Order: sequence, then C-alpha cells, then structure tokens
Amino acid sequence: MEFFLKRVYDEPSADDGFRVLVDRLWPRGLTKERAAVDLWAKEAAPTTELRRAFHQDGMDWETFAAAYRAELAVNPAVPELREALSGKPVVTLLYGAHDERHNHAELLREALLE
Repeated sequence: MEFFLKRVYDEPSADDGFRVLVDRLWPRGLTKERAAVDLWAKEAAPTTELRRAFHQDGMDWETFAAAYRAELAVNPAVPELREALSGKPVVTLLYGAHDERHNHAELLREALLE
C-alpha cells in the first residue's frame, strides 16, 4: 500500500486513490462534494485536548509528536483504520493544517505502516 499526504483543501486527483480525512473536525468552508472524501477517520486524529494544546496553547512540535504517538499506540481506531485500508493500493491521508511538515497526518501514516 502506498500512502500520500495532501491538504484537504487541494483539488482532488485521480492519483489520490482512496481519500481519507484524518482530522477530528470537518474542514471549515469545504463541502462534502468538493472534499471528495471516501472515509472520515476522525477517531484516529489527535484528541481534542492534544489538538488544542498544539494549535492554541503553543505546544512545540516534538512534544506534540511524542504525545500523539503515545495516543496512537493505544488507540483502537488505528488497527481499525489499517483494516479498512487493506487492499487499497493507494491511500491519501487528508488534513486541514497549513503546515505541510508539522502535522499529525505524517505521524498517523507512520503508525499505519508499522
């Protein structure tokens, strides 16, 4: 299985394969049709508390990454998502964050590949 990461606000492409939104909140101002999401895996996203600590309270990336990896290690949504994606040759994890390097989708991809 090949994973790609993409902002949900970017135009969908046939190369995206199976498109999975991995944010807990639906992206502001985006219709379901425009998002072209095949699956919304909100339970695999960071908890509300962790998301707020990172985006609103100024938690640094390294602390966030360690905390989210710890959440992923015990989150039953991760093996459920892995199972749902089995057999899909190409999967694109969609996220809403502006920062393409420091976002939880990369960490989730790592967990799904384990």
